[in-house]
Amino acid sequence: MSEPLSDAFVFFGATGDLAYKQIFPALQALTARGRFDIPFICVARSGWSLERLKERLKESLENHGGLQEEAYAKLCSHLVYIDGDYREASTYDKLCTELRHTARPLYYLAIQPSMFATVVEGLSRTGCLREPRVVVEKPFGRDLASARELNAILRSAFADSSIFRIDHFLGKEPVQNIYYTRFANSILEPLWNRNYIASVQVTMAEEFGVGGRGKFFEEAGAIRDVLQNHLLEIVAYLSMDASTGDAPEAIRDESARLLRAIKPLDPAHVVRGQFRGYRGEPGVAPDSSVETFVAVELYIDTWRWAGVPFYIRAGKCLPVTSTTVTVAFKRPPRETFGEIVPAFSNHLRFRLSPDVLIGLGIRVKVPGERRVGEDVELVAFQSEGDAMKPYERLLGDAMRGDASLFASEGAVEAQWRIVDPILGNVTPLYFYDQGSWGPAEADQVIARDGTWYNPKPVEAPAEG
Repeated sequence: MSEPLSDAFVFFGATGDLAYKQIFPALQALTARGRFDIPFICVARSGWSLERLKERLKESLENHGGLQEEAYAKLCSHLVYIDGDYREASTYDKLCTELRHTARPLYYLAIQPSMFATVVEGLSRTGCLREPRVVVEKPFGRDLASARELNAILRSAFADSSIFRIDHFLGKEPVQNIYYTRFANSILEPLWNRNYIASVQVTMAEEFGVGGRGKFFEEAGAIRDVLQNHLLEIVAYLSMDASTGDAPEAIRDESARLLRAIKPLDPAHVVRGQFRGYRGEPGVAPDSSVETFVAVELYIDTWRWAGVPFYIRAGKCLPVTSTTVTVAFKRPPRETFGEIVPAFSNHLRFRLSPDVLIGLGIRVKVPGERRVGEDVELVAFQSEGDAMKPYERLLGDAMRGDASLFASEGAVEAQWRIVDPILGNVTPLYFYDQGSWGPAEADQVIARDGTWYNPKPVEAPAEG
């Protein structure tokens, strides 16, 4: 049975950067599709008026996705603005007045994590929770202890089934394609285990730096920014078993089970790096020890994956921007043709960004008398077409009560348990040149199994 729809959208932090770049365009898109037609109540402490917020909304849409006049007008007709301090009871009294005709509001907390407890307690005191849902933005804590504290705060006011921990990465079509491709094609499942797979690599490379967000990155670093969440989510989709049943929580429950089986990271198998020039960025300490690059080796303690190394790396100011998964298959039990076969000869490659690609690497005979081979890759490109943007998909799901693409409490705590041993400066920091593939020391992480697969610039699909 489907869940009832939320009948109001309450947006804390509506004057912030995330609202401007992502949330307003997503809500316009939902409105244009006929999926957002409820009171839209924005709460912030910016000293703005409703007219100023409407101007900000229009400016956002013009700069991020394009203004759709009809959808914009409809969105504005539902718009309410409450200007107030999150610490003041009067702010929540005004909100309750606006919610007096609603039964199932959705509260979206796009605010600093330090304010979560204040807002949750403020909502609890007023009695305007009713049958609520709440959406919270990452980071979900800074370590395992703070993640548990945050979860306790949320559970003090909301049922677990009503808590939606949003990570836009899980709403990306290419990420969903990993899970779909695995379980929609029976050709893969017999090979998807320790008997046939030698290793798995996941690389999230970014050609750009911190983009003026030095202050934010100083508090996060590559481990907290992408390894603890995005990259471990990819590992879960790559290695989890198929979910049982079609309940919304089935996939994320299976994902959490897999994450709990990943062994905590060993500092001896971790390399952190920082690109030269990072310390000169605005907001960055002149002696900063924050990593802009990280490479790790991890293992999954299950029957399917025992002994298979997963090599993960992420970094800024690398040669290309690309998120790529490379699954390397084992060589045949006997080298029938006596060749020295290169690494990655047999592989399955998922490129998740900037475009979508699936490549199958095989070895074929070179024409001629000699029995020698060459490596080729069969490549399938895919256009995202009319795919919904991540925030549009996820906010629509939250309003319907569908939690399948949201992080569960168990998954979040499992992810922090995995990275907790390497947080802080427990491993050396190595420097690397901008435009390189990170510090040379990262090669030692993978030395036992060969070399890193370095994504290449985007190739256009062949015509004809």
